[in-house]
Formats: sequence, structure tokens, C-alpha cells
Amino acid sequence: MTPQEFETLLKKGTIPPVCFIYGEEQFLVDRAVNMMLAQAIDPTLKDFNFNVFYGNESKGIDIVDAAQTLPMFSERRAVVVKRAEQLKADALEILLPYILNPSPGTCLLLTGTKIDQRKKFFLEFKKHGVLVEYKRYYDNKLSGFIQTESVTHGKPIETAAAELLAALIGNNLQELSSQIEKLAVYAGTKQRITVDDVRVMASSSKAFTAFELAKFLSLRDVSGSLRCLDTLFLHGEDAPMIIGALTSHFRKLWRVRELLDKKMSQSEIGSELSINSFFLGETVAQARNFTRRELKRVFEEFYRCDVASKTGGGQSYTLLHGMTMGICTGGW
Repeated sequence: MTPQEFETLLKKGTIPPVCFIYGEEQFLVDRAVNMMLAQAIDPTLKDFNFNVFYGNESKGIDIVDAAQTLPMFSERRAVVVKRAEQLKADALEILLPYILNPSPGTCLLLTGTKIDQRKKFFLEFKKHGVLVEYKRYYDNKLSGFIQTESVTHGKPIETAAAELLAALIGNNLQELSSQIEKLAVYAGTKQRITVDDVRVMASSSKAFTAFELAKFLSLRDVSGSLRCLDTLFLHGEDAPMIIGALTSHFRKLWRVRELLDKKMSQSEIGSELSINSFFLGETVAQARNFTRRELKRVFEEFYRCDVASKTGGGQSYTLLHGMTMGICTGGW
């Protein structure tokens, strides 16, 4: 079952008696679990009708015993098994008969990161229960996630604003959701969240400073770059995070530079790389500041600094200061 189908099912008030929610996107897994539990049990009676087990600690029989216990003062009880992918083979064997014939008054919910659907337990689970996987969002899907979240908060967001927020935060869905909630409040009576709203709300954050550092480096602006770098270190940011943010930005510039060298027009580049028109002109202008040979040297410098910062090959600030000067002046 897809996440969308599962969430629609819950909104209709249908609670599957056995369910396994898993995936690499922990924020979405946790949210789906909370959504299901909110539907499954009365929070005022949770102390009587709620059990939590851990796959790396359970032998299976304790889970079955809890699931077969009648609910108290309520229609349903909930039993949650966290880290369920760590249940041992003998525990799965004990659980399997219950999966085939679950108690109607219990919601048994297993959660985890990865599962092997070739195993007998999961083959049978898929037939008799509900399997839902929440996959990690790729960068090109973040704008869609942001726009959907914004609508959920009652405040649609402009496409360009969603793309800017995605560029600032990256694929940290927990942080994105938090920022969207703040933006919905900040937008007030306006009908939509705008690019200006995102810029104002994000201007004091470390993510925005990293974004600004990438921009100043792309413009080869020494003073602006060093000011941003100082701010990041003042906030306690570490070198790998900064380098990661810069790598993402310069990867896009390299792709634009390649297309410029193929004599593609600005509009063709935007279409080819799915760059929003709001940012297209600025991105192309930044890419024109570098040759492909220089960009290759930039990435070599990113790699050198990343390795050195992780292996004690130098002080992080000194490494990044030298990298910044090299990119801005070409004087490696």
C-alpha cells in the first residue's frame, strides 16, 4: 500500500488490525505512526490500552500476549513494536500465527527502517496485513513536499518560494515542516507564502548563511564570502556541513556551465535542468564566472578540505578560509 493510500484509509477512520510502517524517511514514519495511534486509541485511556516493545529485545511471545489482551474501557488497544526489523527468526515464527488471525480489538503496529520482503513472515504479512514504505525524498521532490505541507497548514506557497526553502534546508523533512509551520504563521493574512517571506524568516538561520556563502563564492566576492564563513563558525557549524551545502550548489553550476559551453540558451538550460525561472538568471550568471576547468578544481578543493577536516589534516576554519580565498581569487 502506498503512503497516500494508507493516509487516506486512516482519514476515513479505517484502522488495519496489523500494520508495518517502515522506511528511511524517519520523520514520515513517525508522523504516520502518530496519525494511526491518534485514530486507534482514546488518549485519555492510553495508560490502559497501549504497549511498546522493541524488536532487539522481544522474543515475540510478549508481543502476542499484549495483542491478545482485551482492551479496557475502550473498543481497541494498540501494541507498537519499534525496530521491528531486528526481531529474530524465532520471534517472527511466534508472531506469524497472530498475523494470520489477529485480534479484532487490537491494532498491532510494527515500525522499522528496512525489511526483507522475501522472508516468509513478510510474504504472509503482505497478504494479511498492511505494509507501508516511506522512502527518502530526493532533492527534486522536495518542492512538492513543501507545497503539500503548506496547503495542510492552510497557506499555499509560491513555487519559487518552495524551491528556495528546499535549497536552504535540504532534505531534512523535520526542519522543513517546522519552517513551513512558522512561515504559515508569519504570512498572516496574505493568501500565499512568498519568496520574500522565506528570505525574511530564514535570514537568521545557519542554513541561510550557508546558502549566502555559496552565492558569494559563486560571485567570487571575497569580503561577502569571508563574512558568511565567519558567521557559520560563530554559530558552531562544522566543516562537513558547510562543504556539503557548497557542493550541492556548485554541482548545479557545473551542469549549467556544461550547457552554456554547448551554446544552449538560458531558457533551454532552465528547461533541461528544471530550474525555476525566478532563479534561472542568477544561476546562469554565477555559472558564467567559472570555466569547467575551474569548477573541476573547486570540487578537488571541496574533497581535499572535507577529508582533511575529518582526519585531523588541519584546523577546519583555516582549511575553509584557504578554500574560500582560492575559489574567489583562483589562487590555489
